[in-house]
Amino acid sequence: MGKITIEPISRVEGHGKVTITLDESGKPKDVKLHITALRGFEQFVVGRPAEEVPRIVPRICGICQTAHHLASVKAVDAAWGAEIPSAANKLRELMHMGNMIHSHALHFYYLVAPDFVVGPDADPAVRNIIGIIDKAPEVAKKAIALRKFGQTIVEKTGGRPVHPVSGIPGGISKPLKEEERDELLNEVDTLIEYAKDGIELIKSLNEKYMNIAKSLGVIDTWYLGLVKDGKHNFYDDTLRFVSPDGKEKMEFKPADYLNYIGEHVVSHNYVKYPYNKKVGYPEGIYRVGPLAMINVCDGMATPLADEARNEFIEIFGNPANQSLAYNHARLIELLAACERTKELLNDSEITSTDVKAEVEPKAGNGVGVVDAPRGVLIHNYETDDNGIVVKANMIVATTHNVPTMEKAIQQAAAELLK
Repeated sequence: MGKITIEPISRVEGHGKVTITLDESGKPKDVKLHITALRGFEQFVVGRPAEEVPRIVPRICGICQTAHHLASVKAVDAAWGAEIPSAANKLRELMHMGNMIHSHALHFYYLVAPDFVVGPDADPAVRNIIGIIDKAPEVAKKAIALRKFGQTIVEKTGGRPVHPVSGIPGGISKPLKEEERDELLNEVDTLIEYAKDGIELIKSLNEKYMNIAKSLGVIDTWYLGLVKDGKHNFYDDTLRFVSPDGKEKMEFKPADYLNYIGEHVVSHNYVKYPYNKKVGYPEGIYRVGPLAMINVCDGMATPLADEARNEFIEIFGNPANQSLAYNHARLIELLAACERTKELLNDSEITSTDVKAEVEPKAGNGVGVVDAPRGVLIHNYETDDNGIVVKANMIVATTHNVPTMEKAIQQAAAELLK
């Protein structure tokens, strides 16, 4: 019996590790994914005025800070019964699209592409964005442009490119100026083309490495994502569970999440293991994020992304159960975010100055949900009569995925160590 330890997992957040216990024959007997950092934000926000919390929680994650900001302010809105103006809701969604574009470009081109564009057998020292610049400079330029565009959207709508501050209970603190809208509109068609190029790149990489994509990390799980009228939606509406075979669906509103999502405690992790309550643990563990979102929806809400999803299904099936198909799904979402950005920028309300409703702090319980770059993000706050947070629950996107990541590593280890 032996043990393999992978530490740190340098392309996640640097605070995780994997231990693989081997039996006497050298086959994987047990796999553990350890998340060893305690974030503690559920306690940090207790005792704080709720209107301050959307400016505190972005520090949970340096990549998904915009998603935390928006889920948080949506939770405060719900707790206080705020009815926000239509223009404010669209500006918040536009801010979210900026974060999705920036993060999806970062994730694929900076963290994933080096292994495939530079090559899985290349020296690890060159399997990074510098290696991409050297081997495929045009790809690198498009990646940088996509990230810049996304961050510019967040800055113009959120007040800051990192850790936005404009989301406030009842709406948003700053309208979008017409000249800012025009600047973004002048660029958006180019970025849509770059996103389409990303789809073509991943299709070519899939052909080259399909044996890996269809053999490593292939597991059957439930899936959870956001839909609106059955269509893919990053920002709002209805949560949907889909079974591993795609035949069973469960839909519920964010406010009812506790009736559908349970959290199992394990001894080797600070994070809990979420599961579908209607199914039970461990059979009900599920995945979130781009792959889950592609699996749970009936179609994409924008035409180019919907066409790309249909091609994806032809390659991987529906639902797709290959973990490495996340890369292709993420680029479909990148295209969808660029298309949705164009729709929002062309909306006549997007430069309206009616962006804030009056709202009074009060006792209440509210849930805010968005689909963050890593998947479904849930914030739930309870406030007292003065609007002070007395209880908080947060299920971040990566937390949903931890038990299924562990299961995928188990499968991959068994495959690689045959």
